[in-house]
Amino acid sequence: MAQVTIRDLRKAYGAMDVLHGVSVDIGNGQFVVLVGPSGCGKSTLLRMIAGLESITSGTIRIGERVVNNLPPSDRDIAMVFQNYALYPHKTVAANMGFPLKMQRMDKAQIAAKVDRAADILGLKPYLARYPRELSGGQRQRVAMGRAIVRDPQVFLFDEPLSNLDAKLRVQMRSEIRELHQRLGTTTIYVTHDQIEAMTMADRIVVMRDGRIAQVGEPLELYDRPANVFVAGFIGSPAMNLLPGAVRRQGGNPAVVVDGASLPVPDRPGLTEGRKVVFGIRPEHLDLTAAGGMPAQVVVVEPTGSETHVVLRIGERDLTAVFRERHAFVPGQQVHLTPQPDLIHIFDGDSGERI
Repeated sequence: MAQVTIRDLRKAYGAMDVLHGVSVDIGNGQFVVLVGPSGCGKSTLLRMIAGLESITSGTIRIGERVVNNLPPSDRDIAMVFQNYALYPHKTVAANMGFPLKMQRMDKAQIAAKVDRAADILGLKPYLARYPRELSGGQRQRVAMGRAIVRDPQVFLFDEPLSNLDAKLRVQMRSEIRELHQRLGTTTIYVTHDQIEAMTMADRIVVMRDGRIAQVGEPLELYDRPANVFVAGFIGSPAMNLLPGAVRRQGGNPAVVVDGASLPVPDRPGLTEGRKVVFGIRPEHLDLTAAGGMPAQVVVVEPTGSETHVVLRIGERDLTAVFRERHAFVPGQQVHLTPQPDLIHIFDGDSGERI
């Protein structure tokens, strides 16, 4: 295990900058997820840590060593890719033991390490099979086993579940998390799926346009997003974000959104007329008889345990989530009241939290 320290890391392809001075500390034994939309630089950052991409400037330190100029084989890391990268003509055991064979390790030691990894991953019955005889989840376990046998300081996962169906992804999320709990190896995991990030990470690094938007524990990012981007990216369904302006009514602030006046907690900076973005998560909207925000039901999406409802306020759509079962019909008029202690307010220009 080792701490990974990244300082002012930059990456450019000619005149195009991809990473703009990224700095982050990944603690010894932590499971850290890099998450963000396509093109945000998360996979590039992971490949730079692995040594598969050159560094334009900045430093990467694994443990006590600066690894900027070290080849991947000397960084004491193991990487699991999206596409498994298994040798079709080799058995499961041979695929898992191949990195150790390349290190000229003794056959008995290789067999012992492969057997241990297979036991951890539930692959013992499949050691004599070939990749074509395995399911997608089993192939991903083999790829993970090939990483485990190396006993590295750091595991790197590059969107390893993208090729799996929805049910298997949920299962593999749990298995990877359990694997980390058993081994305790520092793990850096890249995904564009914020549900994977929320359910798996000790800490999440949210990236946007080659920069870090926020770093924190999953519930910290969910409960106190630092800006509009993180607020809209973390959470499913996404937070409702409604542009408006502050009005002071009898000394108490409110945000006016499409004619509806929504009381908000008083905080420094809520001056008369200031442009803001009013944020409220779908599950923090209550159905009321009157007052609040008048809205029209557009789409009703029952999921079983919850009902997701798309509603229209003026020209804007928002989503509400109800645990109770209501007989909503499209076109119905309802009134919604945000739970006052769970309102988020962001600056209308910068997008930063107020």
